[in-house]
Amino acid sequence: MSKHARYRLENAGIYVGYLIVFCFFAFPIFWVVSLSLKSVPELFLTPPIWFSKTPQFQNYSFVIKNMGILHYMWNSAKIVVVTIGLTLLFSFPAAYALSRFQFKMKRPVMLMILVFQMISPVIIAIPLYRLFSEIGLINHSAGLIAVYVAVEIPLSTWFLKGYLDTLPLELDEAAIVDGCSRWSTLWKVLLPVAMPGVASVTILIAVASWSQFIIPFILLDDKDMFPMSLGLVTLKNSSDAITTHYLAAASSIGILPVMIAFILLQRFIVGALTNGAVKG
Repeated sequence: MSKHARYRLENAGIYVGYLIVFCFFAFPIFWVVSLSLKSVPELFLTPPIWFSKTPQFQNYSFVIKNMGILHYMWNSAKIVVVTIGLTLLFSFPAAYALSRFQFKMKRPVMLMILVFQMISPVIIAIPLYRLFSEIGLINHSAGLIAVYVAVEIPLSTWFLKGYLDTLPLELDEAAIVDGCSRWSTLWKVLLPVAMPGVASVTILIAVASWSQFIIPFILLDDKDMFPMSLGLVTLKNSSDAITTHYLAAASSIGILPVMIAFILLQRFIVGALTNGAVKG
């Protein structure tokens, strides 16, 4: 086999692998959208059909008008926006310190951040409930956001630290020569340059916070405060009738903001991941 033929065969194998991975992740989304457009009889056809003969777009209007899905989305949006702001406020300076300063306990601190990053919210959910019950933060957005921020800070700090490592130290030195303090250098010089990394962390925080289920499930009892993830469970349990198509429609609406944000910011994510892989 010639070198050119081997090269083409390797490329074909790579693209086949890409296609398999794409189908693996895209099929659940396709199936949920397909279910959302079916009528009740079509839900139970055997074998199941891929597409509805008469798409039921009124399923979406029913969910929006009668099931309060927009209220749940608004709750999630408020939580996500505040979580992103507070997480970046803490993680960006921490990443800057770990990237630019050399101190005695730096490696143990990095190791601790990595360890905390691996802790699942499931592990801390029950202790959090007992703690928040004692201090009166059950059914409070502030308590929920505080937990979200604490969960997201380790990953955000680790990611931003890797990205800041790729920025030359000459930027800091030039800013200090021009009279900037460390604080001014951080926010006025490095932050604008590091926006691809910040954008990537923003979308990662948004996706994780939007889809978080365990923490709000434990800390919230008031339906009016439920985020999107809990709202979908409420829709499932709100009626004895068959609501699979309505639940699928609500799920499709729920993932739409995250998909749009990811599509709009994907070029920042790819750029930040590539730069962050150069030096860590």
